Amino acid sequence: MSSTPHSAPCVIQGVHSPILQAGPTDAGEAVVFVHGNPGPGSDWADLLGRVGEFARALAPDLPGYGEADKPADFDYTIEGYARHLGGLLEELGVRRAHLVAHDFGGAWALAWAVANPDAFASATLINAGALIDYQWHRYARIWRTPVAGELFMASANPAATRLLLGRENPRLHRDAIDRIYAHGRGWSTKRAILKLYRATPASAMEGSVQALRALDRPALVLWGTHDAYLPWQQAERQRQAFPSARVELLEGLGHWPFLEDPGWVASLVIPFLREQLG
Repeated sequence: MSSTPHSAPCVIQGVHSPILQAGPTDAGEAVVFVHGNPGPGSDWADLLGRVGEFARALAPDLPGYGEADKPADFDYTIEGYARHLGGLLEELGVRRAHLVAHDFGGAWALAWAVANPDAFASATLINAGALIDYQWHRYARIWRTPVAGELFMASANPAATRLLLGRENPRLHRDAIDRIYAHGRGWSTKRAILKLYRATPASAMEGSVQALRALDRPALVLWGTHDAYLPWQQAERQRQAFPSARVELLEGLGHWPFLEDPGWVASLVIPFLREQLG
């Protein structure tokens, strides 16, 4: 068993999605980290390595992000990502998945969970989940607007990204902001983001609350109280989908708690996952 993350190739229906892995490579039960926008899987490297000490851990780059393929004809919808995630898990022999999701990854992961209830073991939701009565944040509203979205994407540069993300996420280190910019600067990723947001009304981010509620899987919900994009009030609303959820508000943290204070997040996530994995 190795806790040092390493990357491995994986191709699903012709689309390459590299997987960052740690721990045993052949276990049928795994902790699956699902990044959001702009990803990629390497955002999870710290938690992935910690989980790899006691379980199989996987963090893919999903289409449009990181080192994954970014085909123009991929189905950049919640359902398209859920199907791709399912293909990855099937290819890797994962029969039971403990999901750890952030941002848009929550919608993708939970859509997969509803479609595969027998394989869905638990959920760790970090500033993510079934977003109830949610309204899109200002960047999403721009991205969803034809022409304005393209112009906004074209105007992005490192200085502007540092200014905006730094102001909205004061606990996020500059090197993390620079990585976020680097991951999203390619036009193929920008195209994927525009397609995804334009295909997704805010109401779709609620997902299948009743189906999840009926399953009532174990869940840990973590939410930074200073999230500028997904309001912290959504944290308690996750009990509508996960009645027995443990909810923790992370005072002073923003949208990327696991990058802003990795130790704090790990101190909550690792014991929960250890418990779920027996």
